[in-house]
Parts: sequence; C-alpha cells; structure tokens
Amino acid sequence: MGSRKVTSSEPLDWQGKHVTVAGLGVSGIPAAKVLHARGANVTVVNDGDDARAREQAAELEALGITVRLGDGATLPEGTELVVTAPGWKPDKPLFAAAREAGLEIWGDVELAWRLRGPDAAPWLAITGTNGKTTTTQMLASILKAAGLRTAAVGNIGVSLLDAVLGDEQYDVLAVELSSYQLHWAPSLRAHSAAVLNLAPDHLDWHGSMEAYAADKGRIYEGNRVACVYNVADKATEDLVREADVEEGCRAVGFTLGTPGPSQLGVVEGILVDRAFVEDRHKNAQELAEISDVNPPAPHNVANALAAAALARAFGVPARAVRDGLRDFTPDAHRIAHVADVDAVAYVDDSKATNTHAAEASLAAYESIVWIAGGLAKGATFDELVAKSAKRLRGVVLIGQDRALIREALARHAPEVPVVDLDRTDTGAMLAAVQEASRLAVAGDTVLLAPACASMDMFANYNKRGDAFAEAVRELGS
Repeated sequence: MGSRKVTSSEPLDWQGKHVTVAGLGVSGIPAAKVLHARGANVTVVNDGDDARAREQAAELEALGITVRLGDGATLPEGTELVVTAPGWKPDKPLFAAAREAGLEIWGDVELAWRLRGPDAAPWLAITGTNGKTTTTQMLASILKAAGLRTAAVGNIGVSLLDAVLGDEQYDVLAVELSSYQLHWAPSLRAHSAAVLNLAPDHLDWHGSMEAYAADKGRIYEGNRVACVYNVADKATEDLVREADVEEGCRAVGFTLGTPGPSQLGVVEGILVDRAFVEDRHKNAQELAEISDVNPPAPHNVANALAAAALARAFGVPARAVRDGLRDFTPDAHRIAHVADVDAVAYVDDSKATNTHAAEASLAAYESIVWIAGGLAKGATFDELVAKSAKRLRGVVLIGQDRALIREALARHAPEVPVVDLDRTDTGAMLAAVQEASRLAVAGDTVLLAPACASMDMFANYNKRGDAFAEAVRELGS
C-alpha cells in the first residue's frame, strides 16, 4: 500500500467545450443535461434507434442538445471529452477513436466527482461482486443513526449527479460503485472504501478476471483514512496492498471470526471493533449483537461488519452502529423469509443471480431444499455444489441452463434427490414450490437461490421472487 498526497482537481470551464455523451438512459440523459446547462456543446450518441430512444432524443433536442441515434461507433468531429454510460464496453470503436485522439473518457461517477463543489461531502465507497447494495444501505442507516445528513447513492438510490449538484446538503455519502463505474472513474478519491468480495462476474465486459479485479481495486486509490477488506477473501487484501493511498491511510479487515488488531469481527455473538479504538492490540469496542443484523445470515453479518468499519472510519460512535443496524430493512428478494408452511421455512433469495451469491445463501441454513436454475451466464457449478452438498435435502431445477446444475449434482451430490422441471414458463415456479414442499420435512428451509439470471423465464429477479412468494402463499392457503 503506497502513499501519496492527493489534491482535488481544479474547476473546469465547460463553456463551449465539445463533449460527446455515449448512451441515453439513466446516466447519459442527466449527464447531457448537466453539461449543456454549463455551456458545453453536447452531442449524444446512441446505438439504439427505437421508439423509446427517439422519445428521449426529442426531449434533449428540445433543449438544444444534438442527438445521433443508431450510430454509437463514430466519434463526432471536434470532440474534446467523452462521457460514457458505465455499461458501454471499453472495446467499443468510439473509445478506440477517442484514445487515438488523446481524449479522456469519463463515466457518470467521474463527472460527478469532478463537478462537486469545494465543500462537497466526502464519499464512503463500496464495491464487491455481491452485497454492495445491502452494505451501502446499512452504512447509510448507521450514518443517519449518528445524526449525519447522508444518502445511499451511486449504483442505487439517488444518482450521484443529483447528490453532488442538488440543493440537499450532505455531511457524507454512502456510495455503491460497480466495476463498470470504477473503470470509467480515474480520478475518484474516497475518504474510505471497501471491497466486500471478489468472484468471477461480468468477465465478458472486462475481458479477464485480472481486469475485473483491477477495476474493483480502483476504489482504494487515494483513500484518506481506511481501505476496508475481507479477511476471508485474500484477493481483496491484495488489492489494498497494490493501492496508492494518502499518507496515514490504514488497512482494516473484517472477519466472521475473532478479530486481530486493525480488524472488526465477531466474538461470542457480538460484533466488535479492534481497529478504531485506543490501543487496538489490547482493547476492543462492542458494536452490536448478531441479532441486530437483519437477516443474521453469515454473509449479511459480513456486510454489517464492512458497513460498520466504514462508519467507524468516519468517526461514528459505537451506539450508532447498533442503532443503524437495528433500523435497517433489507430490500426485497434478498434472503427474505416469505412464510412458514407446515414447519418448513420458505426463503426468497432471487437476488442470488450468480454462484458466489448462492453459496453465501446456502451457507445460512442447515437443511435445504434448493430451487435453482435459469441463465447461467457462462458459470460452472461444481464448486458451489461440492461446498453445499451436505446441506441439501433435495433440489428442484428450473430454467434454461438447469442441466449444468444437474450434472454438477450428479458429480458431487449423487445421493441428493433432484426434481428436474423441464419448463421455462412463468408457471413453472408454482410447480417448483409444490415439488419442493414434497421433498421438505419439518425444520427444513425451501430456498430460492437460483445461482443464475432470470431472463429466460422472468423480466428480472424481482419478478422471479414475486412468483416464488405468490406460489408459497398459494401453498399455504
């Protein structure tokens, strides 16, 4: 972990500057409007040319912004800066042309960072393959419990541009950042930041696991107070070691075990801090009980510890950590208890759209009937099944790529009964829940943790979770 002094960038003169905004949508449209309002000559380019895009284009053109639909590959003549939607892949021809011309390419996060005022609220930043949203919301809840003006922003909630440029005055921001956003945010410098975990994801976008990890690691660059990492995930600690930070910035670990000095962890059901206390080699501060974490599944306790570490780095008292965790309510479809039917618990973790998330979900229960399957996105399932086999009473498979999971079960859990539903219609979820109920006995958990994306059967993971909850209600009626 190298050290350096980072200074903020000088305010930019946008008047007459030719800026190309790549992509309409949730980040492109606000960016175009903000830049136009500052006097820039803005051209928006967009690959699509459908009815929705034409409607959005008309809104921008009414303001005097130029929009080119169906041509996201060509760099407009005279461009001095490119601002891109985070999801645009780095290998697009537009970016190759921009790099060849020596132009900078910013994402919406970089734009927000550059536009913030001299008295702007510091950022506590969070990334990781799984748990980002929950941890960011937990952090915001803790900060609010400490009486601080804050918001959960970035990849969730309030947009960063709105947070930075709006009338609301914040003391500190809890910022969720995706690997895409970090890729396009070269000058971001957080007060403190956390990488929760690293597992293969979005490799089609990044090109390799190494490139994906490097983009995640950008969140630590220039940190002032603390780089928070996961003791159980060495790759996150490696990113801290490689980061170039401000003088005095510390590496702070979180662990589900007993914490060492400069770590937060768990001792006899208590979340404790041995990082932000006097004489951390001898002392520990009690922060909260595991029962204060909702839900108290192991991976969610890890999320809580990461949120607590960032809050403590900002000087939040221990009591606010406890109160904030108690006040926190997780979003739907994240290990949500739906109902108990005949002494069997039914749990919706439809948000578990990859193997890493499903592994964490499966680790939270002792005896499980697992409902899994969907779009695998190139994933393999051997490691997941091998680690979880001893917890499985039965498995119900749905979705397009269910055969991949069935084959892994045959290799690593051949004794576990499997129901393979050869269906991808939305009604398959009711059949899946009925089959799961037949496999389950009192004390079991029927767990929807698909380890796959939902789009083969449902519009999104929310709709999939809703279908599961409706099927459970029908089962219990």
